[in-house]
Amino acid sequence: MPFINDKLEAHQEEVAQQRWATGSGRMNRFVFEPAEVMAHLRKHIVGQPQVLDAMADMLQVIKADIGAEDRPLSVQLFVGPTGVGKTETVRLLAQAIHGSADALCRIDMSTLAQEHYAASLTGAPPGYVGSKEGQNLFDEEAIRGSFSKPGIVLFDELEKASPEVVRTLLNVLERGRLRLTAGNRDIDFRNSLIFMTSNAGASQIAALHPRRWWQPDLSRQRIPDLVDQALHRQFDPEFLNRIDRILTFNTLDRDLVSQLLDIELDRLKRQLDRRKVVLSLGDGARRHLCRPTDARFGAREMGRRIRNELSPPLARVMLDYPQADTFEARMEDGSLIVIPV
Repeated sequence: MPFINDKLEAHQEEVAQQRWATGSGRMNRFVFEPAEVMAHLRKHIVGQPQVLDAMADMLQVIKADIGAEDRPLSVQLFVGPTGVGKTETVRLLAQAIHGSADALCRIDMSTLAQEHYAASLTGAPPGYVGSKEGQNLFDEEAIRGSFSKPGIVLFDELEKASPEVVRTLLNVLERGRLRLTAGNRDIDFRNSLIFMTSNAGASQIAALHPRRWWQPDLSRQRIPDLVDQALHRQFDPEFLNRIDRILTFNTLDRDLVSQLLDIELDRLKRQLDRRKVVLSLGDGARRHLCRPTDARFGAREMGRRIRNELSPPLARVMLDYPQADTFEARMEDGSLIVIPV
């Protein structure tokens, strides 16, 4: 019911602005509750307690609205190997605050590998096609957010962009504004939470234990130094100095595999709910899906297992038994099968 949802959101905005104007209560203009947002993140992100604790601190400061007024609400850089939850954390944050994981401005920096792509961010210079229109890659509505909800911006895979593109962001991170090349207006990021992700140092981290699960604590002691060295090789000091906090995501340990399976099954369950289908896993099927994963690929490896090993037999039996609504996955003769119950 999008119309009613829009009405409710507009009413929420109006109440927040009235409270702010009249000075009633503590005058918190942001309507999200940090504890509820963090409960949502902790349910879906595993193996990253230090990152989630830092996110909780950030949300408390934002909710209290005591940050600087002349810069973004927060600037965070997430670093670490692939598949450990960097991008997913930002999407879950958008879902918890705005109701949709896509309610953010995401810029895929891997598409901006050439120096001249900086114009994609700031628009074409005067005299070039598109300069008057001020066309750029930014979703300005998602960046602005609203009076009661911050905008969320994600610069994904930062290290893959050209240095010139990265330098374009300096004033965004420092003053919360991006001047378009045409000179006719600015894009305002001062009501935005800015996140950046990078795999800088990922290859060095993977070399610590490419396929090993033992001594994870010993490996992790070296990770911050490896990441710091990689970041300083990749980015200029003046860029790194504009970041509020650099958070390093851990590699995922073997004892987290069962939790990763539950997260992926929860996603599958939401799809099955729309089809009014119930799926359960036998002990053998669960053990099969929870076999050790390759540490280099993180949580995405579990997602692939669900898509490649569980979804095909489930789809076949759903099509063969269209009247059935309850199914069980089990192991038989070394194969994962799904049967109607």
